[in-house]
Amino acid sequence: MNARTYWIAFQSILTKEVHRFTRIWVQTIVPPAITMTLYFVIFGNIIGSRVGVMAGVGYMQFIVPGLIMMAVITNSYSNVASSFFSAKFQRNIEEMLVAPIPNYVIILGFVGGGMARGLCVGLLVSLVSLFFVPFHVHSVIVVVATVLFTSAVFSLGGLINAIYAQSFDDISIVPTFVLTPLTYLGGVFYSITLLPDFWRGVSHFNPVVYMVSAFRFGFLGIKDVSLWFSFGVLSAFVVGLYIWAHILIKRGYGLRS
Repeated sequence: MNARTYWIAFQSILTKEVHRFTRIWVQTIVPPAITMTLYFVIFGNIIGSRVGVMAGVGYMQFIVPGLIMMAVITNSYSNVASSFFSAKFQRNIEEMLVAPIPNYVIILGFVGGGMARGLCVGLLVSLVSLFFVPFHVHSVIVVVATVLFTSAVFSLGGLINAIYAQSFDDISIVPTFVLTPLTYLGGVFYSITLLPDFWRGVSHFNPVVYMVSAFRFGFLGIKDVSLWFSFGVLSAFVVGLYIWAHILIKRGYGLRS
């Protein structure tokens, strides 16, 4: 087997994953945009008019990067979690495991599909936000790098959840009890600098804080934590989760009957 063969295998998995969520775009892409629109209306217009200014900018401008990041996180995660578990449940994944392709190709194919959906939804939410507030991009490089790292982290997280899951109900446990609390407590709607010292310290254990802070810096030029430290945390999560996923697939944990 050569590099060209591996590339074709990666393209095949990625194309299948992209086709999977674009084929039912009304269910996978439109609902997040509608949900984020409601956030813009309720938190931006209604509550934001009373909050006024946050961290030196209008409240609506302040929450836009966080809401975009929230959409990227949830969709990157859910796409891979549901897709990989479906392949495992239907035993399609066994065909990939016995095929003469390395495990990293399988991982990158599924993760690439999750990232594609996350980026599509994030772009759509960004366009929707323009109807509510104008905003400029402070650093395109930071914006692109942050959204790529974040979508990769949660795509890998969705893959790991799907490997461990024994039923479709298990897929919803992590989004409900882990992702939602981390996201709402990750500085999407407020600056962690406003928190008391104790809770500000606790917030630094939340990885979403670093994602939202870096992404907000890319748009507005303001941040709650060090930009370089944020990228260090994101890089560590990408590497750590990839190694975890690779070990699980190599061992065939929960994948082989």
